[in-house]
Amino acid sequence: MEKKEQLYEGKAKKVFATENPDYVIVSYKDDATAFNGLKKGTIAGKGVINNKMSNLLMQMLEKKGIKTHFVEEIDDRNTVVKKVEIVPLEVIIRNVAAGSFSKRYGVPEGTLFMSPTIEFSYKNDDLGDPLINDYHALALKLATVEEIETIKKMAFTVNEEMKSFFKEHLNVDLIDFKLEFGRFKGEIVLADEISPDTCRFWEAGSWDTTKHVSLDKDRFRRDLGGVEDAYQEIFKRLKGE
Repeated sequence: MEKKEQLYEGKAKKVFATENPDYVIVSYKDDATAFNGLKKGTIAGKGVINNKMSNLLMQMLEKKGIKTHFVEEIDDRNTVVKKVEIVPLEVIIRNVAAGSFSKRYGVPEGTLFMSPTIEFSYKNDDLGDPLINDYHALALKLATVEEIETIKKMAFTVNEEMKSFFKEHLNVDLIDFKLEFGRFKGEIVLADEISPDTCRFWEAGSWDTTKHVSLDKDRFRRDLGGVEDAYQEIFKRLKGE
């Protein structure tokens, strides 16, 4: 499948048309942003890692019954995916307090929740991706009641599958993560990516201290250093190296 005209360029990816109107090619970049684009930089090799990691996880989730946009990996940075209509909701699942949740509610980072939480953000850069609830989403006509329930169910299922997978195979705790969903031929499917850009990965057991070991984009956000090493490390573990 060949790249045709560029349809879109975001903070981390470019999207190209193909000869098939149902499919597009996503090309992953090394560009890094944080705080709604206020902080910008480059993480060498990030595009390759995010592309391959996301594809591996999408395929794993497909086997668990989660329908995704994944079609075929072309090379290190390029993947064919279904051309979905993105539901403008960022879906955040949290297992442990961290990041904006801790700041917003005054909860110490590393506080384990009794059960996972879910948040919706309105996917709108101009507005700063504000938090919204189900009723807001319905009022803004972002999704139907049925779609919202489907998205919630899928998101919590993804959490359970990934949480156990990362703990068992990578010795990593899945602290929280962001998902996006799209519509493809009338059906809700998991879209976007699953990577150190969109997940918080802490070294297993380190979340109950103030000195947790981050293996994700927080190393870029918080100027912790070792950003490329963290991305490489999580990917090595994923491949079983």
